[in-house]
Formats: sequence, structure tokens, C-alpha cells
Amino acid sequence: MSEDDQKMSERDQQVEKAKAQLDQWNAEIDKLKAQVDKAQADNRAKIKQQLEELRAQRDEAEAKLKELQQASDSAWQDMKSGFDKAWDSIGQAFEKAMSRFK
Repeated sequence: MSEDDQKMSERDQQVEKAKAQLDQWNAEIDKLKAQVDKAQADNRAKIKQQLEELRAQRDEAEAKLKELQQASDSAWQDMKSGFDKAWDSIGQAFEKAMSRFK
């Protein structure tokens, strides 16, 4: 396998992993949306606000993923560590917001 193939494979794996995480977050958001529909009126506004925070985190993650997918091979290596840090930060923020629902 050439070095370019290895880089591409690594990037493809990163993209697939990120897509799977986004799918998981989207499923969590859908569950919470169902809770909003069932919530008492006084809790509904609070849950809706937290749901919007989760959606914002998810949208930020999707934007980072698009940047990663569109990066050239040379840019990929430069972006990788920054993407990993940003992705971890987004994931932590998402989990913190989710913990308020448990």
C-alpha cells in the first residue's frame, strides 16, 4: 500500500467514525425531541433550549466533518490533529448537555 493509499484509508476511517458518531447523536436528539412532546409545559421550554444546544453542537460537528472530507491529501495531515481536538471538544459538550436529561 502506498503512503497516499494509507493516508486516504486513515482519512476514510476517520470520516466513517465521525459519521457513525453523528448518527448516534442524531438518534439521541430524536429521543429528546420525543421527550419535549411529552413534557409538562413548565419543563418544555427548558428541554427545548437544551435540545437547541445539542443541535448546535451536532451542526458544528457536521461542519467540521465536511471540512475534513473536502481537505486535500496534504491538508488532511495538517487538519487531522485539529479535527481530533475539535471533535473531542464537541463530543464532550454534547455529552455534558445530554447528561442534563438523565
